[in-house]
Amino acid sequence: MSLSTETTRCDLCVVGGGMSGVCAAIAAARRGLKVVLMQERPMLGGNASSEIRMWICGCGGSNNRETGILEELQLESLYRNPYKLYPVWDGLIYGKVIAEPNITLMLNCSCCKADMDGDKIKAVYGWQMTTQTWQKVEADYFADCSGDSILALLTGAEFRFGRESKYEFDEEISVTEPDSKTMGNSCLIQARKLDHEVTFRAPSFATKLTKEDVANRRPNLESSSENFWYLELGGDRNTIKDAETIRDELVALAYGMWDYIKNSGEFDAACWQLDFIGFLPGKRESRRLIGDHIMTQKEISADTFFPDTVAYGGWPLDDHEPGGFWFRGHPNTNGYTPKPYKIPLSVLYSKNIENLWFAGRNISMTHAAMSSSRVMATCALLGQAVGESCAVASKYKLTPRQTRKLHISEIQQNLMESDCFLPGFVREVSPICKTAKLSSKPKNIENLENLRNGIDRDHRIYEGSQGVHIEKGCSVKYTLANPTEVSKVRIVFDSDLDRNTLPGDLCERQHTMRANVNTNSPVMTMPKTLIKSYKLTAQLENGDETVLIEDKENIKRLIKINVSKKVKQLTLTLLSDWSESGAYFDGKMNLFSFDFN
Repeated sequence: MSLSTETTRCDLCVVGGGMSGVCAAIAAARRGLKVVLMQERPMLGGNASSEIRMWICGCGGSNNRETGILEELQLESLYRNPYKLYPVWDGLIYGKVIAEPNITLMLNCSCCKADMDGDKIKAVYGWQMTTQTWQKVEADYFADCSGDSILALLTGAEFRFGRESKYEFDEEISVTEPDSKTMGNSCLIQARKLDHEVTFRAPSFATKLTKEDVANRRPNLESSSENFWYLELGGDRNTIKDAETIRDELVALAYGMWDYIKNSGEFDAACWQLDFIGFLPGKRESRRLIGDHIMTQKEISADTFFPDTVAYGGWPLDDHEPGGFWFRGHPNTNGYTPKPYKIPLSVLYSKNIENLWFAGRNISMTHAAMSSSRVMATCALLGQAVGESCAVASKYKLTPRQTRKLHISEIQQNLMESDCFLPGFVREVSPICKTAKLSSKPKNIENLENLRNGIDRDHRIYEGSQGVHIEKGCSVKYTLANPTEVSKVRIVFDSDLDRNTLPGDLCERQHTMRANVNTNSPVMTMPKTLIKSYKLTAQLENGDETVLIEDKENIKRLIKINVSKKVKQLTLTLLSDWSESGAYFDGKMNLFSFDFN
């Protein structure tokens, strides 16, 4: 009896359901594309999921937090998941994907075959182990967000593996001879502090560690930033081919580390209990696909301007020693990067496969450059950039390369319209909004024109504050010269990008999830600056007033309201934010944008 094959036709097939794949799929689906998201695991999130539990890290520096779809997810997590529980987080990502009617989600489905027509992918096949069925997906475009670049192997897409010599791209690094070494994998530990003592007996396979072994990897359970990332191995081997062997060694090392913490007598760990050890390694590096451009460390360090910028980074050049845990020196080096630096579209599609996009740690960069871009907040931006770019490509029926050359401005405007920050670029505001009369109640609100200047955050690259402070219960109004068809209203609230209004220390405030759970771990809150309740009304052509939206428990930074009516006036009234007083800034609330088209 032969195995069955089910065929699905779509516009875009995204392979890989980590943060980059999730954001790519959602972005494309929201632009109207039919999307298949094929994920080999039973859950979404990749390194951020409960199977691995790595933090979502990104660009440091004031007001540099990544927004767009990622901020939407993280704000919802603060609201629905104040205790930072992984089962809630897993369900949140899953719920966000299945809520999109244009996405077909295929979990437990491992991509392992492709049909080609010359240099174009016609279909990919995934083995779905739960249904014991081959899932064939035919699409116009494909996006490899798998991390390991499985489509490179299946389609012949050009890729690199390992470290370049410093001389090949004139990079400021220490590697003088190219090699196949990479950064390694980690199986993470999480612990929980109890109010009573608990014991631990290590399994027989646990690695026996000594004081010398942990000399440069000494844990600190009381610190909120302790997540055992340095339990790392495999960079001196092939992180794909040797994955099973590396996993076995990592699991043994993780249990061995916990055994040492609990039973060596060197730690005050009597009340600490083992809460989690990952059996699925978190991977930092493997294949990197080759695009029209290969971005280098030197371009990052120089903050090179790219006309086709679609995302940004800002994590340090965080290069890990291939020997991992057994390397006796410091486990990593941290090189300076500008915060933020720009990332071009030309590193997000294949040089030789005409309908292949990619996003995540596998983009077209040198080893040294990807040591910064590989972190998940950056990868989420790259995924959203691919989703938006593919939507434009599909609109004009062009290849990724043609779309970059002919329609990069439209891609950039769509990204900024979806609340993605592109340093060096400003969002265009519609002519009908710019010519409407903008007023407020009370009349003395300063900098009111900021609401339609196309800038949606405070940042050092702009002059002065970009937000508008509005007293609780007051409003801003657009009056049009003549009744005019308005399709959509767009609002951006202040979601406290630096997370200064959240409880806990810096690590707790900045990360959506936590590593170890202490007895005093804070219960998270919504950012106090975010608008909680507001009302948007319109005066129609006939003079009638209608409420377009009235939200008493808003948790979003970006608000888009479909109108599709002829209007004479639009009035936005801010009623409260998430602070206890209902207005955080000395009795006022902060609003970044209120415009329409």
